[in-house]
Amino acid sequence: MPGKVKTLLIWLAVAFVIYAIVTSPDQVADVIKSIGSIIGQAFHGIGQFFSSLMN
Repeated sequence: MPGKVKTLLIWLAVAFVIYAIVTSPDQVADVIKSIGSIIGQAFHGIGQFFSSLMN
């Protein structure tokens, strides 16, 4: 992908994120909480997997 196109797409993505935060901060907060929960569950599952290997 040419450099200018990639740079343009990055700036468009950043602008969209800023727009989403400004227009609906409650929904963005819910999405971030959900992502955090998913990541936490993934680490918990990995921890359980390694714990079961040690037993």
